[in-house]
Amino acid sequence: MLDLRWADVAPRRDVARALSPATYGRRPVLTLQTRSPAPAPPRTGQLLLVEDDDELRAVMAEALAADGHAVTQAVGGRDALDALAARAFDLLILDLGLGPGPDGIEVCRRLRGAGADLHVLVLTARDGEAHVVMALEAGADDYVTKPVGVAELRSRVRAVLRRVRPSQPSRELLRHGAIAVDPGARTATVGGATVPLTYSEFEILRALLDAGGRLLSRRELLRAMFGDDGYRDPRAIDVHIHHVREKLARAGGDPDAIATVRGAGYRMRG
Repeated sequence: MLDLRWADVAPRRDVARALSPATYGRRPVLTLQTRSPAPAPPRTGQLLLVEDDDELRAVMAEALAADGHAVTQAVGGRDALDALAARAFDLLILDLGLGPGPDGIEVCRRLRGAGADLHVLVLTARDGEAHVVMALEAGADDYVTKPVGVAELRSRVRAVLRRVRPSQPSRELLRHGAIAVDPGARTATVGGATVPLTYSEFEILRALLDAGGRLLSRRELLRAMFGDDGYRDPRAIDVHIHHVREKLARAGGDPDAIATVRGAGYRMRG
């Protein structure tokens, strides 16, 4: 059985776009013909794609590479763990139903057990909510149900990279009682004790603290996590909230600091 030694892995790098240097000299005269700044190009990232269907993997890899992403491919769970132990990635796209060896859920469990906060998007062809819940319980951030549409996959990847690699990360510290969240450093603490959160868990806690006690619906939390709520099941928020509460409690915090408003959403208790 492969042992994932995460101590040998370079920590995930939070990459921010460099700001252009200040312009010196005479200021330009603006006229009606002055062009608007060109839109920023979409962010690209280092992706690990794990899929045992050769044809499907090739189609997905080609589409993602065409968007400018560097795509590393793995056929099975052992290959995935080897790749994760060798280098850092911005996003893991992980099929649940892998062949012999560790399946997708086991890979995710080992990854989270090693303390990694890498964003994990799982692919599942399995019917029923139970398999989706198992993946989220294992630490997955989001999921896509097969057959996977290329347009949907590309949209999901772009949305994730916009959030995990922001162009101008905020440095404002958010607090609620003993809970503190640093958006720029992407750290959360309770009374100074670190709370190890996944990408989705961090974004949920940040959104709740930023709301200052205001109620947030599940769809609002999805938009806070990914920039939109398309293609996603809002009920996945419930699993992430459960994990956040557990981790707050393990760090010595109050899990009831996050209040459930039945049928409406979540908020921080006043």
